[in-house]
Order: sequence, then C-alpha cells, then structure tokens
Amino acid sequence: MGDRSPKANQKKSTQKDAKASSAAQKKTAAVASKAAGSKKK
Repeated sequence: MGDRSPKANQKKSTQKDAKASSAAQKKTAAVASKAAGSKKK
C-alpha cells in the first residue's frame, strides 16, 4: 500500500538514476584514465 505514494515512487526513481549515473561515471572515468595513460606513454 505504501509503495503507491508519490514519495516512495520518487525515492525508487532517484535510486535508479543514482545507480545509472554512478555506473556511467565509472565508465567515463575508466575511459579517461585509459586515455591519460596512453598520452603519458
């Protein structure tokens, strides 16, 4: 019953967005570190 409240839905959506954004940040960080490593060489 409590899951139907807008606050609960907002929490779920924000958690999903946070997970997706953190995963994207990790990917971009990995790419950036690879690029930096190749530049140093």
